[in-house]
Amino acid sequence: MIYPIKFNPILKPTIWGGNRINQLKQIADGQSTVGESWEISAVSGFESVVANGVYRGYDLPSLVRLLKEELVGADNYARFGDKFPLLVKFIDAHDDLSIQVHPNDTLAMQRHHSLGKSEMWYVLSADEGAHLIAGFSQKITPQQYLEKVKDGSFVDVLQTYYVKPGDVYYIPAGRVHSLGKGTMVVEVQETSDITYRIFDYNRKDKKGNLRQLHVVEATDAIDFGDIAGEAKIDYRLTENKSVELVSSPKFTTSVYRLTEEMTCDYTELDTFVILVCTEGTCQVVLDDATETIRTGETVLLPAVTQEAKLIPDKLAILLEVYA
Repeated sequence: MIYPIKFNPILKPTIWGGNRINQLKQIADGQSTVGESWEISAVSGFESVVANGVYRGYDLPSLVRLLKEELVGADNYARFGDKFPLLVKFIDAHDDLSIQVHPNDTLAMQRHHSLGKSEMWYVLSADEGAHLIAGFSQKITPQQYLEKVKDGSFVDVLQTYYVKPGDVYYIPAGRVHSLGKGTMVVEVQETSDITYRIFDYNRKDKKGNLRQLHVVEATDAIDFGDIAGEAKIDYRLTENKSVELVSSPKFTTSVYRLTEEMTCDYTELDTFVILVCTEGTCQVVLDDATETIRTGETVLLPAVTQEAKLIPDKLAILLEVYA
């Protein structure tokens, strides 16, 4: 059965979260400190569950085991087996996130038997003066890194970007980064939950404990050659056309600003496609199956999809993601 598959979002409260995800998804009685909404996830313990159609109630790993390459594509199934390779989420940084880094696939597999974590951010909203950190502003050595973390001057050698809605940033594994207060983004990443915190602003959790840091572990994960100017992706949004944002070995992401009906031809694409609605409302039609997605909603199109018809209600902005 081929149809646009929706999943129940997994809402995750955090010490730095706010209420903008509730507003985005129009959740009336949600918690006030939701930092993340995991839209499509196969991370152990946080597996997405199908919300519609004949596969309602299946979790994502079970769906991959059932449909195999029909869901994810032959190459993906050969590479990842029953492990779905991508995770898509919304993040609401009501406060600054920790300064952190993610390991690459090799290091993550050695230490955690996990994929690494390369990711990208598409900015949905940003308060005046909101910023993020991505990469170094100058070259430093591993020893200087340890010294600067110890004396509190590490932030001084990191690159700050002031952000606005529609901005795109690519964060490959090894790039030191942090989302700043007042920023909400869509994050596309590898299926991994491995994070090395370097600095967390001395915050305490609800029990009064400082969160664990991973300063030494992060040393081997950091790309010390990652100097400023590489993180922000420049692009020109073109109405009713696919505009590529990120093309990496881990995933490809494009954006559509739709004001009229459009048909996407996927006959040459042997992989699943994820559509994230960041603004407006859009009908997604696969053969005789139709699903409506609204702002803050996400659907998965199986790899056997040949074409998808996208019908916006006046205006819809969609991210298109595949591995």
